[in-house]
Amino acid sequence: MISGIFQFEFLQNAFLTGIIIGGLAPLLGVFVVVRRMSLIADALSHVTLAGIAFSLLLEKKFAMFAGLNPLYTGMTFSVIGSLFIERLRNVYKHYQELAIPIILSGGIGLGVIFISLADGFNTDLYGYLFGSVSAVSRTDLWVIIGISLLVVLVITVLYKELFLLSFDEEHARASGIPARLVHFVFIIIVALVIAASMRIVGILLVSSLMTLPVAASIRWSKGFKQTILFSIIFGEISVVGGLFLSYYLDLAPGGTIVVIAVMILVLSIMLEKIKARMA
Repeated sequence: MISGIFQFEFLQNAFLTGIIIGGLAPLLGVFVVVRRMSLIADALSHVTLAGIAFSLLLEKKFAMFAGLNPLYTGMTFSVIGSLFIERLRNVYKHYQELAIPIILSGGIGLGVIFISLADGFNTDLYGYLFGSVSAVSRTDLWVIIGISLLVVLVITVLYKELFLLSFDEEHARASGIPARLVHFVFIIIVALVIAASMRIVGILLVSSLMTLPVAASIRWSKGFKQTILFSIIFGEISVVGGLFLSYYLDLAPGGTIVVIAVMILVLSIMLEKIKARMA
């Protein structure tokens, strides 16, 4: 695969995209897990699926939409879904967790309707569901690079605010932090990263890349920044290892990446138990 990366553009696109996503997803995943919003990735991934299915439906039924990149419609639906989640959290102030399953259910419903209108599954949709190395174009790569720069900028500028909101939202509000605005910006970038990750990991598996590396890092880290560092390292190992194995064994990259992430988590738990027994 290494020699192929230098020869074939689609492998270059897939490898670079994988490296970027392998760092971005766990980076945001740390904040998502700490805030007990792990299911938000599942909800937005299903909304993204609805956007992809809608794009394929438009392309199939209307000639004027031929060549429409599903990545853009997926991102649009994901961002809209994130806005609805934020709105519902304000509506159900005492039951804010209800917002996530409501949007998840709506995303599944819309996705099924659009898929049925488009006369069922096709090869393109299968690739979006479970990831496809060959599906990543150079345009997709540039879009993902742009999103990564935006995410890094937001995390850098709002790190203190996000940290305080993650651990003590009441104290953060009392300190004058505009909690609603910060959460709004955060959920938007989460939606963008989820939509961008679908090319490599697949829509149905992207939430795993946000949570599994974080779950593994929690077993070893001794601080918040260390959790972020370990999460990114585990995420990169999962993605790079998954891409290499899927290439040589002819497997779906998304599933391979997730299986490696699960193996890292299981290994982390086992090593922690061994360390505890030896202490």
